[in-house]
Amino acid sequence: MSFIDKALERAKATRQQDEAPTTARPEPAPEIQKPLPVLGNLGSSADPQEICYTVTRTLPVDFEFLKESKIIVGENYPAIAEEYKLLRTHIMQRTKKNNWNNIMFTGPRPDEGKTLTTINIAISIAQEFDQTVLLVDTDLRNPAIHKYFGLPGNRGLVDFLKDGRPIPELLIHPAGIPKLVILPGGKPVNDAAELIKSPQMVDLVHELKHCYHDRYVLFDLPPMLHFADALAFAPLMDGIVLVVESGRTTREDIAQSLEMLQTFNLIGFVMNKIKLTSQDYSYYYYSDDLQKNPKKRFFG
Repeated sequence: MSFIDKALERAKATRQQDEAPTTARPEPAPEIQKPLPVLGNLGSSADPQEICYTVTRTLPVDFEFLKESKIIVGENYPAIAEEYKLLRTHIMQRTKKNNWNNIMFTGPRPDEGKTLTTINIAISIAQEFDQTVLLVDTDLRNPAIHKYFGLPGNRGLVDFLKDGRPIPELLIHPAGIPKLVILPGGKPVNDAAELIKSPQMVDLVHELKHCYHDRYVLFDLPPMLHFADALAFAPLMDGIVLVVESGRTTREDIAQSLEMLQTFNLIGFVMNKIKLTSQDYSYYYYSDDLQKNPKKRFFG
């Protein structure tokens, strides 16, 4: 039984106890500060377009703030939204044929756009009729996904790994973005590399991978040439996407990253911030033989 199922069973037992008639004064129920969140019914019997998050925390988001954060929702940046759809298609084609759903996103250096890229790919995949997405902030040194959504980030994955706080209590569904659930990182820590390869994290990754058949789990990791986190986490992943920045990421950085990832499943590259149109930025997807033919791209 998964930790989510156990949480549901505990909540159900508590409700039944409270509702049962008795002549004796009942023991006070344990104080629950907030409802135990779960992902809701995401199985094959549910219509993915009509998921009801009955226990998961659903928090409001400001769509104007999302637009300013360059998050692609609604009618924001339609041309770029199309590019993300193409990117989504390539990623899904490469992963579905191998039954991969745990995907890690990282980059060689800081500030190359990996977190925003991961968020927008997560939203784009969630727009598919038969897919749901769990977006996990695994950049525990500098958790930032919640900032892009304007959500609280005071608790998250760190609380599970350090204090054993149940994962269902930490999940957030941003209102108005269907089929997307976020697991924030929580407060920044310095022992991130040790935490993300801990037995608790290994078990969690396995649980998240197999919990729902229609779900992608996307993990945002720190830059791999600055910290050990991404390389330590890579063995747990089905596949890896490397985000690089046009005009900034060097060939040496890419070559070094490829050497570090040579024993893992590299899905491909995202070349970020290519200014070829009147839009603020563009995204292009490159095949995993970029090191052989740097000019080859799937689209763009």
